[in-house]
Amino acid sequence: MSSATPPRDLLRFATAGSVDDGKSTLVGRLLYDTKSVLADQIEAVQRASVDKGLSTPDLSLLVDGLRAEREQGITIDVAYRYFSTPAREFVLADTPGHVQYTRNTVTGASTAELAVLLVDARHGVVEQTRRHATVLALLRVPRLVLAINKIDLVEFDEGLLRAIEKDFAGLARSLGFADDAVQTIPLSALEGDNVVEGSAKTPWYEGPTLLGHLESVPVVGPEAAAPFRLPVQYVIRPRSSTDGRSADASRWGPLHDYRGYAGRVASGTVRPGDPVTVLPEGRSTTVTHVDTADGPLDSAGAGRSITVRLADDIDLSRGDVIVATDSQPTVTSEIEATLCWLGDTPLRPNARLLLKHGTRTTQVLVGVPQARIDTETLTEVDAETLALNDIGRVTLRTADPLPVDDYADIRATGSFLLIDPPSGNTLAAGLVGNPLSIITRG
Repeated sequence: MSSATPPRDLLRFATAGSVDDGKSTLVGRLLYDTKSVLADQIEAVQRASVDKGLSTPDLSLLVDGLRAEREQGITIDVAYRYFSTPAREFVLADTPGHVQYTRNTVTGASTAELAVLLVDARHGVVEQTRRHATVLALLRVPRLVLAINKIDLVEFDEGLLRAIEKDFAGLARSLGFADDAVQTIPLSALEGDNVVEGSAKTPWYEGPTLLGHLESVPVVGPEAAAPFRLPVQYVIRPRSSTDGRSADASRWGPLHDYRGYAGRVASGTVRPGDPVTVLPEGRSTTVTHVDTADGPLDSAGAGRSITVRLADDIDLSRGDVIVATDSQPTVTSEIEATLCWLGDTPLRPNARLLLKHGTRTTQVLVGVPQARIDTETLTEVDAETLALNDIGRVTLRTADPLPVDDYADIRATGSFLLIDPPSGNTLAAGLVGNPLSIITRG
């Protein structure tokens, strides 16, 4: 009698680093060495490499898919790669390195449980390293890998590695990363040293390979232990005697009485019998059922798409949030927030924009920035506006009250987007509170 294979867990991680640090080659190496690319793709890369006069395949071509990118030698957008090993499945956000695309790092790292930050062994920690580390700290990415690449170009010098490691450790501590949250790995993406297989050329390094670390690092994010939050996406009401489902009363109960509230659990866990409160109205009730398309559940945790049924008939709609009664977010129309400005046009003081928080969109008035972060000195400086890639603190006033958590506590309900009403373009990623409170005034 065969038993079902237990599902592998999933790690979401992002890459970051300066231009020419070798991110595309590293990602290509991971895909190539884990046999996650098709034979015809490998053949195409081999032909292109020969045309470029190279004696070995240029693995960066596996990921730099746009011809313009190849010709310019830079990656200009976030590319999501999917691969797996017998131990784990992976979703990789490969972010660009050029300074004007720092905003893309915000996109790629916003859902990451780990970030691989590359530095060139010849250059060490540079300004873009500091900028990316600041963004990763701001986004509360819980774990970092400092990947010191191109160690073959410095003759596998242990002393140089230790110096770079010490330099970055001071930066990481100043940004609030614990020592055990950062893993330093010396590697050569081009040659494959310490990427998937260990290297005999670094006998002084006793740590894991990059893939070994990715396969073994814990994947339970802080959202799992946080209080329960469920932004309502859709209200399910009966449309007919069957409501599109099989009339199995043992699973669903009388379908003409069915009324559920569907969404994706943003944080915490919910079970039948849990006391909950619906925000922003503030009415409390109890969960009676936790349903999925496959049937009812005894519990559902962060990341699970579910439908909950409640003991009381409450007027809910899309945009409301169902939360744990004993640990509620703040309901407010005035939000102190940190913005990562993503728009090409600078922020206009007192601009009227749209704010998207969870499943709700409302109008917002953006105040004059109180300060912005100087990523070179890691201090706050005065600011009258925010330009592309700037990170700064502002006060927002929303047309509707919103249930928000501090981003440092719950990322999903502590984050939002600012949107330009005429064009629909995203102008900023916002974080409730001051996630980088360790930053000081200059």
